[in-house]
Amino acid sequence: MMKNEEINFEDFLGRRTLIVGDVGTGKTRLLSHFLDYLIEERGYEREVTLIEMAPAYKGIGAPVESYTKNVWKVRYLKPAKIFPPRMLGGDSEEVLRYAEQNRVELEPLLLKFERDPTKILLINDLTIFLHAGDPEKIIKIMDLCETFAATAYEGERLRPDKGSGITQREERALSVIKEHVDKVICLVKPLK
Repeated sequence: MMKNEEINFEDFLGRRTLIVGDVGTGKTRLLSHFLDYLIEERGYEREVTLIEMAPAYKGIGAPVESYTKNVWKVRYLKPAKIFPPRMLGGDSEEVLRYAEQNRVELEPLLLKFERDPTKILLINDLTIFLHAGDPEKIIKIMDLCETFAATAYEGERLRPDKGSGITQREERALSVIKEHVDKVICLVKPLK
């Protein structure tokens, strides 16, 4: 694992990178900076797909577009609506229903990438899909690109899941994803 100070975007190229951390540690900001690097310093506009999975709810799960306008220069796949299951669900049943709705919204975006991949794939807030989705679908599309970078929630703040079990499912699925990446960056404090 790497800490914030050791980040060099050149090291992301040709590799699979997972950016993890608790709420507010700067995961999306770091992914946004990487997107800026890809566009402004490398000129890779036509080679990038960004799949947005962040729910953007009360300051949690901000989309990449809130940090950079470069999202509009790449193929930006974003569902009509994403829900933060643990925050919106009143009970376990409702949490699971929101997680399933997210899976239904996100799977067509993964399929779109699978049918027409680009050399670079970025995913913001991967764990939203992992609440109900199959991690093997992520691994499958990772194999289609040369460079992969994604953010994923890993922390304590959102652990309570109202008995739905999505937190454990998220943790298990994320551990499967970690086995298929080259580098995990763990953010423990906000990026400046």
